[in-house]
Amino acid sequence: MKFLPEGMRIDFVGKRLIALGMSIVVIVGSMVLLAVHGLNFGIDFAGGIQMEVRSTEKVDLSGLRGKLNGLGVGEIGLQGIGGTGREVMIRIPAFDNETVQNAALKQVREALGPSFEDRRTEVVGPKVGGELVRDGLLAVSLAILAIGAYLWLRFEWQYGVGGMLTLLHDVTATMGLFSITGMEFSLTSVAAVLTIAGYSINDTVVVYDRVRENLRKYKKMPLAELMNLSINEMLSRTILTSGTTVLSVVAIAIFGGEVLRGFALALIWGVIVGTYSSIYISLPVLIYFHLRNTDAVGALEEEEPSRP
Repeated sequence: MKFLPEGMRIDFVGKRLIALGMSIVVIVGSMVLLAVHGLNFGIDFAGGIQMEVRSTEKVDLSGLRGKLNGLGVGEIGLQGIGGTGREVMIRIPAFDNETVQNAALKQVREALGPSFEDRRTEVVGPKVGGELVRDGLLAVSLAILAIGAYLWLRFEWQYGVGGMLTLLHDVTATMGLFSITGMEFSLTSVAAVLTIAGYSINDTVVVYDRVRENLRKYKKMPLAELMNLSINEMLSRTILTSGTTVLSVVAIAIFGGEVLRGFALALIWGVIVGTYSSIYISLPVLIYFHLRNTDAVGALEEEEPSRP
């Protein structure tokens, strides 16, 4: 399906230096934020106790925060959820001793009183949280390496490097979003990051495949011009795919509740950044690494031997 005029020739590659500057600002900014501000780890990673409670009337968060922090069980965090003013998420710090942790939970429940309904309680030890942080980082790193290896084998090494740089760009920018917004980073967020990586590389592979086809078709065309041609030919597909994905994720963000909101917002950001990087990161890399028409033609001839 095409809804853009035939023969469009937008000069995407010609703006690659401007895009590179923007990407450097985003990546460096994200890394500085992660180093200085860090992430707002959820209970999955930080450990501790997380409660979701609902009151019979609107909650005064400031007053309740002072009341609970006066119990002497550490700094307790409160966050209003649900939009009604009656639902609150309470986070109690982790304790190495299970008996002390249960005693702290009991104190908080007694302080809340009968006007609060305990809707959900999660308890995660600090050791388990540390293991989950390590496993989450390992999962993301292995995913990026595996995707880069696939592109290397499926295309050429330049494509593999381009794919890995694209993924690193998208993942770092997404982590920066979590840092600057203070959104809770949990196991659901790791799933969002991996989903973004999969979506981004899918878009990149589609464009790469068209580049490889055009390299065989237009053997004498300058590489930058050929890249622009490939992007413009796939632009309708890219916009339609990204647009429909964003629409479905927006519905999750609005109607999915507090638990899925961070996941959905990360996906919306990831789709936008992934679409951008497929055009302005993955393709310019092929130019900087001196991809030659003969490289792709040779690869195609190996996959499709000439008929006798």
